[in-house]
Amino acid sequence: MKRTITYILIIFFVNLCLSSCWGLWKDNIKLSTRSAVFSGNGDSILITTKGGGWWISSISVDDKNYANFPGVNILSDSYVIKEDCFVVERREKYILFIKLDENPLNINRIVNVVLEAGDYHDGVRITQKPK
Repeated sequence: MKRTITYILIIFFVNLCLSSCWGLWKDNIKLSTRSAVFSGNGDSILITTKGGGWWISSISVDDKNYANFPGVNILSDSYVIKEDCFVVERREKYILFIKLDENPLNINRIVNVVLEAGDYHDGVRITQKPK
């Protein structure tokens, strides 16, 4: 009888851990869109969320990655991340603003903004056409 109870408890805890400990969270950000196409002259987009407990964990522009943004408190409700060709801004709790400068390349520029909320990751992929 003790063995049966032990096995039931082990199965219960393994099942509990599989559903919450290893990144199987459900969408708690709820982005209004996950992709956009920008003109080569520069463009911007406002994206809304239904969840407010997210933060920007990384940004990539083609092969260049940006993370650990110095001087930016990514856990606050509003902040701005500005680099040489983009501005990514969290406006209040539920708005993400992304602005790209002109694309000087003769090929598409790909920008990925990755958001995180607990153990859930989501993101926005922007394809910017050449000028």
